[in-house]
Amino acid sequence: MKTKKVLILGGGGNASVIGYAMVDAFNNGYSELEFSGYINDRDKVNEIEGYPVLGGLKDIPELIKRDYYFINAIGKIGVQQERIALIESLKIPDDRFVTFIHPSAYVAPNVKLGCGCVIMPNVSISPGTCLGKCCRVMIGAVIGHNNIIGQYCFFAAASCTGAYISIGDGVFISLNATLREFIKIGNYSTVGMGAVLLNSIGENEIWVGNPAKVLNK
Repeated sequence: MKTKKVLILGGGGNASVIGYAMVDAFNNGYSELEFSGYINDRDKVNEIEGYPVLGGLKDIPELIKRDYYFINAIGKIGVQQERIALIESLKIPDDRFVTFIHPSAYVAPNVKLGCGCVIMPNVSISPGTCLGKCCRVMIGAVIGHNNIIGQYCFFAAASCTGAYISIGDGVFISLNATLREFIKIGNYSTVGMGAVLLNSIGENEIWVGNPAKVLNK
């Protein structure tokens, strides 16, 4: 199988964490994907942590011609809807978004992953769960069974998501947050760091605390 050269949209931080996980996987025999560098407009640099910046967003059509593939790591609480619109406006074909699953992760055989998903080391995703396009599940996160998860969602390290949960698009589940089963989370909402969410929440809301309460809308 031909190795795919992968560029990550983003910069230092979330993008580089994913990049180094891909390097670790490649060095341990996962040769389907090879991390090759970044797409970055903001930082105005030629390299990030030793890996090249091969262009900005405007250069993506040319990079597609050069047979590169992509992972999206652009996202920010509070402006996620705008960031998603930006990525969609680039019109990157779905088959150019690669799905990366680190070899140390457990993903049940009947889990469905949309294009461009990232599943980081020591993640566990239980049977019957479906994740949409470009979701990122970071180190040590746990996602239970039979969840329906939208596009461009982010599950931070050590977060724990229960079962039978419906999650909209662009949702952020922050560090060490815990979600009980049988709830719904609206589009572009955020569950704060360490929060314990016991209730369904609407769109564009931020919930924090234990038990979690709405911080703002």
